[in-house]
Amino acid sequence: MSRTVTLRLDEKNYDLFKIYADRDHRTLSNFIETSALRFIENELFCDEIEMDEIKSDVELNKSLKKGHKDFLAKRGSFVE
Repeated sequence: MSRTVTLRLDEKNYDLFKIYADRDHRTLSNFIETSALRFIENELFCDEIEMDEIKSDVELNKSLKKGHKDFLAKRGSFVE
């Protein structure tokens, strides 16, 4: 079920968003929703290069494995 959200934009930002929405042949609402979702996806996930760096970092992986073991053993305090 879709929900309606009211968003207040100043004239400058509205015009900028509208230009890009028109360029993509999208409604303004769809452009804003898609842009926000892309931003969130980029914040949550890393690209292949970053993932390769993470996988090759021996110390980081040791630390992550230790943290995972501590979590499973319910040791320490954790922040959500």
